Amino acid sequence: MMAFIFIIAILLYLFLIGSLILGFDRVEDFKLKDLKPKTKFSVIVPFRNEAENLSQLLDSILQLNYPKLMFEVILVDDDSEDDSVKTIRKVLDTKSFKKDFTRTEVIKVIKNNRLSNSPKKDAINTAIKVAQHDWIITTDADCTLPKYWLDAFDEFIQTNQPNCIVAPVTYNDPYSFLKRFQVLDILSLQGATIGGFGIKLPFLSNGANLAYRKSIFQSVNGFSGNDNLASGDDIFMLEKLKKIDSKKVLYLKSYQALVTTKSVSTLKSLIQQRLRWASKTSHNPNWFSKVVGLVVFLGNLACITILPILVFGYVKPRIAVALLVIKFSIDFLLLFKTARFFKQENVLFSYVWSCILYPFFSVYIAVLSLFKHYQWKGRTFKK
Repeated sequence: MMAFIFIIAILLYLFLIGSLILGFDRVEDFKLKDLKPKTKFSVIVPFRNEAENLSQLLDSILQLNYPKLMFEVILVDDDSEDDSVKTIRKVLDTKSFKKDFTRTEVIKVIKNNRLSNSPKKDAINTAIKVAQHDWIITTDADCTLPKYWLDAFDEFIQTNQPNCIVAPVTYNDPYSFLKRFQVLDILSLQGATIGGFGIKLPFLSNGANLAYRKSIFQSVNGFSGNDNLASGDDIFMLEKLKKIDSKKVLYLKSYQALVTTKSVSTLKSLIQQRLRWASKTSHNPNWFSKVVGLVVFLGNLACITILPILVFGYVKPRIAVALLVIKFSIDFLLLFKTARFFKQENVLFSYVWSCILYPFFSVYIAVLSLFKHYQWKGRTFKK
């Protein structure tokens, strides 16, 4: 019986990841065609205690290729206790003396208006109320934006007329094993995100690179209905916009739209981050998301129970080894395709050790998230 359960779990996992790999290939790469810019954007960046990161973000904003009269940046201060606001003013004052930068209302700082249990959703709501343009793009304060970021969104909008655009995100500093582990993890999530769109069952998005129409956001009453949860500004909005018109919720598979962000530096911080991500899973109304979560959990659980199963003779060694090889091979194929698109193939050298540790880490987070609250930005949140 144990052997049968083990085999079924791995085969279900194989079918799921295999489907996402096929879906990944079905989403076509989007190539820029140097179209004349037509879309105006309001870029929203919630921040709290990000003094060490804001300079890099602002530098990347000021280097955007897009016409400055066609976008605005709204930085929302969520009760920062450090020098975040001073850092913003210092960077803008310094840049204003350069000939290629004219101090305008392109970048503004506003205070967050807290109304719910979700500071980030409140920050987005606060910014949208003063946003001048219909297209909203959200990103994070620890991100770096590529030069042709807005160009990619604009041309994609002109070409496809979407209501919502999910775009790629990865980590930018894989210089230690812990950080390479995180890069491999986010690459797997991005691969699954793209694959979900490819099989017409999108279930993931990332608020660090997400765009939607302000008018559509308002028509679905924003985050109403899930603002009691601190996390989930991305996937819950994705689900709402899919109900309006799922065919107009698209993935922008373009390297020019790739936003990079910072990984965390300690294992404790990584656990807290993953608990935050896991906290929204049980509240996600998407049935496919729940199926993916369950199958991935069972697949990883099967991997860590292989030793006792072998010791008690419930499965033959050659069968167990064959199933594990299948599991790790299908994982590697999805990671390889994603890493190649993200141009991060170098992190694949850490795959062997990561694939051994990941099942333990994944199951640990899944179990811990059922009982434990998480901390983020100096605050404690319930699951």
